[in-house]
This record gives sequence, C-alpha cells and structure tokens, in this order.
Amino acid sequence: MESLSSPVVLALFVLAGAIIWWAGIVLASTTDAIDAHFGWGEGLGGAVFLAIATNLPEVAIVVAGAWTHSLGMAVGNLLGGIAIQTVVLVILDGPGLRVKMPLSSSVGSLTIALEGFVLIVVLMLCMLGALSPPNLMVARMTPAEIAIVIAWLGGLWLIQRNEDRGAWRVAREQLSENLPLAPKPRHSMPRVFALFAAGALATLICGVVLELTSSVAADRFHMEGVLFGATILSAVTALPELTTGLYAVRAGRYELAMSDIIAGNAFLPVLFLLGTLLSGKALLPDAQGPDLYLTALGALLTAVYGIGVILRSRRMVLGAGIDSILVLILYAIGIGGLFFVR
Repeated sequence: MESLSSPVVLALFVLAGAIIWWAGIVLASTTDAIDAHFGWGEGLGGAVFLAIATNLPEVAIVVAGAWTHSLGMAVGNLLGGIAIQTVVLVILDGPGLRVKMPLSSSVGSLTIALEGFVLIVVLMLCMLGALSPPNLMVARMTPAEIAIVIAWLGGLWLIQRNEDRGAWRVAREQLSENLPLAPKPRHSMPRVFALFAAGALATLICGVVLELTSSVAADRFHMEGVLFGATILSAVTALPELTTGLYAVRAGRYELAMSDIIAGNAFLPVLFLLGTLLSGKALLPDAQGPDLYLTALGALLTAVYGIGVILRSRRMVLGAGIDSILVLILYAIGIGGLFFVR
C-alpha cells in the first residue's frame, strides 16, 4: 500500500466506503427478513445480527491494526466512532419517518432505553480500563476488557428477557395502528442467509482496505493516527449504520434503526479484547486524551436519547425531535472542544 500513489490510495478509500454503503442496504433488508422468520423482536435483531454485521469494518480495523502494530488508530476508531454513529440518529429523525413524531417516540418499546444504559455502563468500563496499568493482564486479557464483555452479554440477556414484557408493550400497542406490518421476505430463506453473508463479507473486506489506506493517508497528510481514526475513519465506518438506518425508518422499522446504532455502539468496545488477544498488548491503556473525551461525549449523547425514549415527547423542532436537536448541538460543541484536548 505504501508504494501506491496518493490519488490511488484515496480512490481505494472512497471505493471501500461506497461498497460498505451498498452492503449496509443488503444487511438491513436481510436482517429484517431473518427477524420476521424467527419471530425475534426488532430490538434483539438489531442488538445482535445487524449491530455486529454493520460493525465488521471495525473488526477488520482492529485485526489489521494488531497485525501492523498501528493500534492507536484502532483505539481512536472504536471510541471516536461511538459519538459519530449516535449522530446518525439525528439524520434518521424527522423527514424519513412515516409517522409525524420524533424517532425516539416512534419505537415500540423501552428496549432502546435499556440498550442505551448498557452502552453507558460499557463506556464507563472503557474509561476505567484506560486508567488501569498496562501490565495488569491475566491470560492475555485485562480485567476491564473481561468486564466489558460480561456487561455486553448481560445486556443481551436483559434485552431478551424483557423485550416482550407486558409493561413495556404499552407504547407498542399505542403505535400499532401507525406502524406497518413486518414485510414478508421476497426471497427464500437460504437466499436471504446467503445475501446476509455476502453483505457481511464485503463489509469485512472493505474494512481491511479502509484500515490500510487510512494508515497511509494519515502519514502522507501528516495527521495523527488517533485523530484520523476518531474522525475521518470513524465517519466512513459509520456508513453501514447510516444505510441500514435509512432502510429501517423507510420500512417503518424504527426500533430496528435505533437498536442497530445504540446496541452496535455497545458491541464496539468488546473488540478491545480481540485486539489485546491478537497483539498481546492491552489496548485501552493506550487511549489518549481525545479518545477519553470522545468516550464521555458518546455516553452523553446516548443518555439524551435514552431519556427521549422514556419521556416519549411528541414535540418536534425543525422537523426532528427535541432530543435529536440537543444531540446535534452537544456534538457540535463537543467536536469544537476536541481541539483543546491533549
């Protein structure tokens, strides 16, 4: 990759991003069909299949970063990507909805709020792990990474146990007349699974291309790997969440759209354990000031949407929910403050 000219490197970067955009559409439609076939709720489907599949670029970036020993960009991408992907919900809110109410008030249950609280717990564990001694490892793992995995798995268990809880179905029943029925698969289930696998594989391969081209681009344009990973690379790797989210809201699957992003963000820190196992070096203690700053910003934005789902206000400003407008303002202020963090 180092031998390629800068225009070719940039072209490969853009091409990989375009393929990831296409793969996101495939993943969203096939996940919707899989959910309908097995009778899973949108929250659980978004928290597992779609969340993991749309984060395959980050998986590839962590693996490639461990292989090339450029872990700073991987850490920045994981922690910086959470705030950017949360802002994707602002884009999905308002005009793209079939109902004239905020996205957070259109979801059919409180599962999204639970996923948000799990994400905040995971992010707090990330900050604790970043402040831990780098040599605090057991069997090539750190206590913080183990705690993150346990918290994520525990969150999935809670979601599965409470998705159809009677007290949480009130909102779903109130919205039932406005929500469209789940679409029937247009293809046979074997073909649906094949399409899902193809979309996931394309996303994974393009994630490797993004990591390799990002390392070269960061060096040639004199940007720190951490900063590049937390901004430009994170924005590109958020494309699957944007495409799947747009598909979901246009199909009326509002809970799937929010779950993909919030539950997907909760899955991202799980990849720190993968990176540590592959590299033999703890990743979280390498987190720098901007990384921790963006981690706190991601938790703040998530809390706003969690409160929005609980309060379920139908007031809209500029075509979007009040929570989305607040998230956009907080993100803009937060990115401005990033330049003063060292």
